[in-house]
Amino acid sequence: MKPYYVKTKFNNILNITEIVMLHYYEFDNTYSFIGEEHDFWEMVYVDSGMVKITQDGEETILSQGEIAFHKPNEFHSLKSYKSAPNIVVISFVCKSDAMRYFEKFKTALHKDLKPFIASIISEAEDAYVIPKNDTSLKKLVKKDGRAIGSEQLIKIYLEQLLILLIRKLTEKNKFTLFPSKRSMETHLVSEIKKYVKEHLYEKVRVEDICKTFGYSKSYLSYLFKEQCSISLARYYNECQIEEAKRLIRDGNRNFSQISAMLNFDNPQYFARVFKRISGLTPSEFKNSLTTTKNQ
Repeated sequence: MKPYYVKTKFNNILNITEIVMLHYYEFDNTYSFIGEEHDFWEMVYVDSGMVKITQDGEETILSQGEIAFHKPNEFHSLKSYKSAPNIVVISFVCKSDAMRYFEKFKTALHKDLKPFIASIISEAEDAYVIPKNDTSLKKLVKKDGRAIGSEQLIKIYLEQLLILLIRKLTEKNKFTLFPSKRSMETHLVSEIKKYVKEHLYEKVRVEDICKTFGYSKSYLSYLFKEQCSISLARYYNECQIEEAKRLIRDGNRNFSQISAMLNFDNPQYFARVFKRISGLTPSEFKNSLTTTKNQ
């Protein structure tokens, strides 16, 4: 006799059915988007800098680490505010009732939710052809040879992010994403990242970081590579180039000045590292910014 089992259906409070646009933008400090409205949701996350958004005529300032939503058919616009911002814009179709929580919604994104943004961007870059800083793009083109399940992972990560944000809204003081204790090593890597970003205008070597934290070069190099999938030296260079991009977008200094400020040996070496990290030369990056204005 076969055993009798009762099948329990999942109760899905959110179901994202379609992705519309998904971008990581690097704007200069003069960028201004005149505005639009459309029949789908849009999420704006500020990775660095500040922006001013409007929602049906109401102005709101979003600072680094903050997130906001535009509901369907809500007229909205965006412009740089006192900075050259980096922002993530994700637009999608979701007709679930739970989306009402995100009407006129703005919050500082909890530190444990930020990895979802990074994961969505990473999967999107693998799944779609996304021209850099192209604000006129109206259709995502799927890449040939994309990783299995990349599009589904975008949906899963985004739904998970939204559900956890709703929990934060409805369960005040009860929000925890990872109940397990963070390891000492994870904390150490986090502190190293913080140290690197705080000392970009100084000549910092891997040996200096090891001395500061009191660990051997071999141990810290292994630990950082294991947790971040890149070397500590590579991470330092990536942070230098992100800061260089911000300075270029500000438009107040030339490449030689930026190179000297960030302690590169010479402008030629700065240009080589910039190309290796970003895929563009400093000049190409600067020229790419002109295509984002007033579109």
